[in-house]
Amino acid sequence: MRAAKRSARGSGSHVVFEPIMRSRSMREVDRTLRAIAPRDVSVSIVGESGTGKEVLARRLHDLSSRRSGPFIPLNCAAVPEALFESELFGHEKGSFTGATERMRGKIEPAHGGTLFLDEIGDMPLAVQSKVLRFLENQKFMRVGGSEKVSVDVRIVSATLRPLDDEVKAGRFRADLYYRIQGIQLEVPPLRQRGADLVPLVRQLLAQLSARHGLEPVRMSRQALALLRGHPWPGNIRELRNVLELLAVLRPGRRVRAEDLPAALRANARGAVPTGAAAQGSVEVPLDQPLSDSIAQIIAATLALENGNRTRAARRLGISTRTVQRHLSAGELEG
Repeated sequence: MRAAKRSARGSGSHVVFEPIMRSRSMREVDRTLRAIAPRDVSVSIVGESGTGKEVLARRLHDLSSRRSGPFIPLNCAAVPEALFESELFGHEKGSFTGATERMRGKIEPAHGGTLFLDEIGDMPLAVQSKVLRFLENQKFMRVGGSEKVSVDVRIVSATLRPLDDEVKAGRFRADLYYRIQGIQLEVPPLRQRGADLVPLVRQLLAQLSARHGLEPVRMSRQALALLRGHPWPGNIRELRNVLELLAVLRPGRRVRAEDLPAALRANARGAVPTGAAAQGSVEVPLDQPLSDSIAQIIAATLALENGNRTRAARRLGISTRTVQRHLSAGELEG
């Protein structure tokens, strides 16, 4: 598991877990990220929901010359349209009903650091022109204000999908699109990151058990095989939710296949049907090490044979000793 690091940001410090990047696709993403982090250019991160776009944005910040400054995230999809301008730029006392005092928005406290605009495609059209003006000169006015405020901020944005269609539909300004596009990082979904799954499970289980003050759980080979066979439409967010349930319900215990949610077991069985391993049709990602692929096939076959090593070895046409050797070298306990 990647080590956690403590990083000071703004008013305090907190633990940041580095992203898992064992798969070939994520290693390529990280190479690009490392190359652009020291350059103060605009960066847009594209990927499905739950793939860890904010984690990559934080990593970009940590590797940049702004690392000692604040990292301020704003989920554009979570802010009501009527409040968006105030949330971003802040407002002056009395600027609207309920504005009983001056409030700083997200941009002002990001001075010297990074402002992460998640789901930027959901930014209200009426605010986009003001964001464009800010990007051009790094100056803005609070709602109801008359004085310009200058800040030095790097903008990193993220979307579920490229904004081309939003621009064509007139829901996103073309000039702002070209201004923020910069260098694009595309984050692959978890189903395409087979080599990352096991270390992700280990990292998340350790993190979640520590958060709840519980003894960490142990994953059986059969449970791990089902996790590998699941398509994870919700990506890392879905995986985290499943593991948190296990961490809370089975602290310090061994997780069996039957302990996993029924829907996950059904999906995994559909992805690896009975007999699939014998016919050589178990799907394994091509971007993971061969040893991981072999371990995945063996784990899936063990799941089909209810953990019986002798029958699994016979089904695969290998010796029981070979099965045991790969299990002994596995990354999770059986």
